[in-house]
Amino acid sequence: MAVELLLLLLLCGSTVSEVQPLHKPPPGTLDFGFVPVKTYDTNTYHEPGPIGILFRLVHAFLYLVQPNSFPQDLIKKLAQQTFGNVQDDYQKAIYYEIGFIVSAALGLLFVLLLPLVGLCFCMCRCCDNCGGEMHQRHKKNADCRRGCFATFLFVASLIISIGVLCAYAANQHLTSQVRGAKNLVHSNFKDLRIFLNDTPGQIDYLVSQYNTTKNKALSDLNNVGPLLGSRVQERFAKEVRPALDAALMMAGAIRETKEALENVSVSVEVLQEGTERLHANLTNVKIHLSNTLSDSACSAAQAASTCNVIRNSLDQLNINANFSGLPGVSTQLAKVNDVLKIDLSSLVQKGYAAFNDTPDLVLNQTRNILSDIKNLLDLIGSNITSFTKMLPVQKVLADLTIYLTQSEAYVQDYFPVVEQYDFYRWLGCLILCCMVILILVFYCLGLLCGTCGYDKHASPTTRGCISNTGGNFLMAGVGFSFLFSWVLMIIVVITFVTGGNVEKLVCEPYEDRTLFKVLDTPYLLNQHWRSYLSAIVLKNPDINLTFEKVYSDCKENKGIYTTLHLENLFNINEFLNISMYTEDVSLKIEHINVNLSNIVLLDEIGKRNLLDFSSSGIDGINFAAYLTEINKSVTKVDLLSFANDLEARADQLPKGALENALKGHANSIRMIHNQQVVPLEQAMSTLNQSIRLLQRTSSEFMIKVKNVISAVDAAQLLISNDASLVIIQETKKYMDMIIGYFEQYVEWVKESITMEVAACKPIANVIDTAVDIFLCSYVIDSVNTFWFGLGGCSIFLIPAVICAVKLSKYYRRMDTEDVYDDMENGNNGYHKEHLYGIHNPVMTSSVEQW
Repeated sequence: MAVELLLLLLLCGSTVSEVQPLHKPPPGTLDFGFVPVKTYDTNTYHEPGPIGILFRLVHAFLYLVQPNSFPQDLIKKLAQQTFGNVQDDYQKAIYYEIGFIVSAALGLLFVLLLPLVGLCFCMCRCCDNCGGEMHQRHKKNADCRRGCFATFLFVASLIISIGVLCAYAANQHLTSQVRGAKNLVHSNFKDLRIFLNDTPGQIDYLVSQYNTTKNKALSDLNNVGPLLGSRVQERFAKEVRPALDAALMMAGAIRETKEALENVSVSVEVLQEGTERLHANLTNVKIHLSNTLSDSACSAAQAASTCNVIRNSLDQLNINANFSGLPGVSTQLAKVNDVLKIDLSSLVQKGYAAFNDTPDLVLNQTRNILSDIKNLLDLIGSNITSFTKMLPVQKVLADLTIYLTQSEAYVQDYFPVVEQYDFYRWLGCLILCCMVILILVFYCLGLLCGTCGYDKHASPTTRGCISNTGGNFLMAGVGFSFLFSWVLMIIVVITFVTGGNVEKLVCEPYEDRTLFKVLDTPYLLNQHWRSYLSAIVLKNPDINLTFEKVYSDCKENKGIYTTLHLENLFNINEFLNISMYTEDVSLKIEHINVNLSNIVLLDEIGKRNLLDFSSSGIDGINFAAYLTEINKSVTKVDLLSFANDLEARADQLPKGALENALKGHANSIRMIHNQQVVPLEQAMSTLNQSIRLLQRTSSEFMIKVKNVISAVDAAQLLISNDASLVIIQETKKYMDMIIGYFEQYVEWVKESITMEVAACKPIANVIDTAVDIFLCSYVIDSVNTFWFGLGGCSIFLIPAVICAVKLSKYYRRMDTEDVYDDMENGNNGYHKEHLYGIHNPVMTSSVEQW
């Protein structure tokens, strides 16, 4: 039932494993957000605390007893019921279990021999043998022997105490962990409930994110003009824009040419008129200067030379450049004005506008197809929603929830029974520990009373009551040792064989996952099924679905769809076939047909206008004649220099009317320079710039016009001939972009199902809780530590018994004593009773004779 639920929940995304992408991934990336995932509470890491030191010690001991590797072959044969078919199987089993067999044999030998030895020892002492005779012989090293026996007994008791503490700690640890397991079990059920309740919501989230894909596709479809039209436009822009830019620049060049021609015409007119006025003014100045120099004052000796110099320089007052003979440019200007009657810039801008309207043209011509595609996208979303509603998710979910609730209730009801039986176990183990503690109490009391009450000056027959009581306690401990030790050893052997083998055959191979490899052996659990797990889950034993891989994937919190290979269970392409929908979308988009034949970059009027400009005759202007006159100065001499020189020479003359007249003429020359020569120089500068501009560009006009017309024709030809091919190519790219959104959605669903949807970590947690934590960490480690401590106690009871029997002889009050003659022996001594008839005045009771 659980498997069916998970399969039904994940049907919506299963196509990702069966449908291969048809196109390259799109450049744009969609943001589908994050699948809602809740965290699980169960922590499968168990830290035992300080008792972990004992656990590791027991593990080391078990490795010493059983260092062999996990017997995979033997376990497989046992599972397949073929163990024993070959005689070598028993040898391998004995070899693997030899450590446990030897240890168990020694334990059983201990169980059989110790009661028998105790019985014989008791009977022997009843016959006054084996230390039963209440007589102690005097020995010189008696104090040393007594001290050694006491020390050995103390050490043995200390070791036994440590062992019983280990056993008690293990017993308490197991009980506390069993009581705390209730919360762990509740946590696992809670995680399973989260696992069931959240999975449908995750599937709904995956389905709902189709709207993100659809909305993005609709957005791009609504913007088909800017997207597809701009792409088509950019393909032609490399040819069209440079051609139109060149035509627009040529329109600007025409205007600049007109301005240059106008400047030339105006400048020539200004220069011609200006030079005529200048020539007349300079002639007048020369006449007046000549009249002034003809004055009688120039005949004087002091002024004659100066006047002669001035008179000789008058020929310099004349114009130098003659602009009257320059050819006019009115013809060329008239032709350019005729060309400008047609607004070439406006024609080029119309070409720009027609080309820039490509996106709107694409949008207007694809309205019907885009409407069909939008309807198809809505249909896809409706099919996905309808299909998910057809799935019996809620019914299966309700059934599983009921099953989980019942299981949890059963566990909760059964748990008090487990606690009750655990209490009985705890009580039994506590009684076993108390047996050992009782023996230890007798030994400790015996050592305490014997040591404190011992008087080395007292004879064996006169020892004190405390010392005698200590000896009796030691013998009581010996008696209880014989009574209890074989019972303890039986418990130790049983728990040792059971716990040790579970640790070696279950816990260790589970930890290194060797156990899963055994379970994954073909035909192991069922001789007809190659893969047991795939046969149970997928109803197909030939699919390679292994326990180890499922556990590993769940441990990594992968989705159960990928973990269990559920894509092999159902083929749902017939219900949700993304490739079918993408093919429909592709066919719709391929029907897009955009006609760009209405785009005209530059009509025939514009081209004719360019040709008329190139034949305007600008190249026929006599630029050399213009440049010759422009390169000349306006006058033959710099009028300012001439005026300054004239004024300086006037200063050389005697003060009088001549001097003043010459200075007046100098001021007139300066005025002529400022008012006439300077404007003429400015006009010459303007003429120079315009002529040189016309000279520089006139030679290139014909070539440039031809190039512009050729470029425009080439771009127009490209649009006319290659438009259909470019549109097909760009439409294919546009289609890939739209389809790519669906592929992104599918890939995202695939990744989400693999890693996030129905993440099966709770399943791995349940297995870890049952095996690794409860069975191995709680139970087996505690049981193994218990028998390890109790076994140590049982073993060290043997040297403790020997030391206690020997030591009790030095603490108990004897019935007879040896008496020696002081003269013969040189010291106090005592003879045997039956030789001298001296009886101990203090008789021990029958209990003391024991």
